[in-house]
Amino acid sequence: MGTVIHVAQQEQTGPPEHRTTTVEQGSFCVARCTCGWRGPARRARGRARRDAETHSTEGS
Repeated sequence: MGTVIHVAQQEQTGPPEHRTTTVEQGSFCVARCTCGWRGPARRARGRARRDAETHSTEGS
């Protein structure tokens, strides 16, 4: 049998950090975040990037 070592977990002291990306899906672009948020599919990449930026700053 192996040795079990207790590892303390860090407590999160604030809201989760939002890391967004854009993903190509055929002729559409979708903004996504590490928190699970997903923006609407857009034909304009710039619009999807704005969706991601808005989500990152507002955190919604």
